[in-house]
Amino acid sequence: MKNFSPALLALSLLAAPALNSCVTAKKYDDLSARQKADADGKATAERQYLGATAELKKASDELAQLRLTQKRLVTDSAETGAAYRKTRTLYNELNNSYDKLLKNSDRELANKSSDYNKVAKDLARREAELGELDTNLQKSKADNDRLAADLKVREARLTELTKALAEKDKAVNDLKARVSKALLSFNSSDLQVKLKDGKVYVSLSEQLLFKSGSTKVDPKGQEALKKLATVLQEQKDVNVVVEGHTDNVPILRGTAGLTDNWDLSALRATEIARLLTSSGVPPARVTASGRGQYVPVASNDTPQNKAMNRRTEIILTPKLDDLFQILDSNSATPAAAK
Repeated sequence: MKNFSPALLALSLLAAPALNSCVTAKKYDDLSARQKADADGKATAERQYLGATAELKKASDELAQLRLTQKRLVTDSAETGAAYRKTRTLYNELNNSYDKLLKNSDRELANKSSDYNKVAKDLARREAELGELDTNLQKSKADNDRLAADLKVREARLTELTKALAEKDKAVNDLKARVSKALLSFNSSDLQVKLKDGKVYVSLSEQLLFKSGSTKVDPKGQEALKKLATVLQEQKDVNVVVEGHTDNVPILRGTAGLTDNWDLSALRATEIARLLTSSGVPPARVTASGRGQYVPVASNDTPQNKAMNRRTEIILTPKLDDLFQILDSNSATPAAAK
């Protein structure tokens, strides 16, 4: 397609009237149409050129970007290859180590299996022992509970017994004090009041009570026994034991009703028991016994010692029914606890 400059086009337009006579109207129209088409083609070409230029620049930019990317990829590929080779080497080493470990593990597993069996047997044995210990523990706990209950009962009874003993000791001390006060007017060489083994002993000499070889109590002795009986009447829970004692000198032959010192001590004890009961002491609380020469308080080697052995002892004992009842209940506790 031919290109027309603007000046040439304008000249042609100005010359058109002059050429009307020479050029036909058809040719003119054709020329005008061609000219317009050429102008349109030029405009289209210019647009296409601009578009192609833009596309070329875009393509150039993309190519440059692709080249940078390619260069980076080449670099990355080299690094990746090196990393891959290194990783492959490490993998091979690891695989070899794993194979060795697997072989060692098989041996260790066999050894561990044997150890495990031993441990399992030991564990089973220990579990059995633990079960037995637990059974024994439960049994021991039951025994301990039973013993604790029994101990509690025993402690309660011990407290009760301690209280009863304290009351008994107080009663004995009070009794001694009363008897001592009642017999205070008598000479201590003829009459003594003392505590022994939880009992009150009233020891009366032969000189106070009897003439030699006699079983009848003298008036002074009767006075002492009556005062003692007055105290015993008030002490309703006291038992009375009268013991007659002699020295080792045999009685004279032919003494009426007497064979030996045993007879003499028994008759004297009986006589004193009668005086006490006639003075108001209930006979059921009084016991008379003759001990003869067999329980001396001194050797029968001097007149003074023989005089000490010729005596009558009145033993006052508080009734111990409550104590015996507590002791009986305590002795029955173990059998009940079994």
